[in-house]
Amino acid sequence: MAAKGNTVSRISEIVKPFAEKLGLEIWDIKFVKEGTDWYLRIFIDKDGGVSIDDCVDLTHAITKPLDEADPIHQSYTLEVSSPGIERELVSDEHFMKYIGSDVMVRFIRPVDKVRDFKGKLLSYDKGEISIELPDKKEMTFSFKETSYVKLDDFDINDFQNDFAD
Repeated sequence: MAAKGNTVSRISEIVKPFAEKLGLEIWDIKFVKEGTDWYLRIFIDKDGGVSIDDCVDLTHAITKPLDEADPIHQSYTLEVSSPGIERELVSDEHFMKYIGSDVMVRFIRPVDKVRDFKGKLLSYDKGEISIELPDKKEMTFSFKETSYVKLDDFDINDFQNDFAD
């Protein structure tokens, strides 16, 4: 079997034209093992948000081409979904698109005994990230030092207001 990175690249080549035809963007692709099961997770996005129909349409469009190309030689479960709120930023394009947005960062190793930070994404350049912390201090670090960088776009007040009606 090909290395996971090569597998994901090959899957991206197969899936991307179908997504574009449906007006969708491939946000991320993950091929992961959980317990004894393998999962191919394709995260899609589009302006205005992703619907269940978008996920179903892409699933139907790519199932046969994936089976024919056979880039994964073991059995797996295909999941197509939106990256959701608090989406993980994984590509240069994601970081550039969301400069000025609030983010959550988890470090692999603690920084001053703290692993989790929140702040405003100030800049991104070749894997170097700068955020402004709530105390207005700037923090700069390498993407390689992080477990993840996610959008912090979940506002508990909005959530509570949705259920107040």
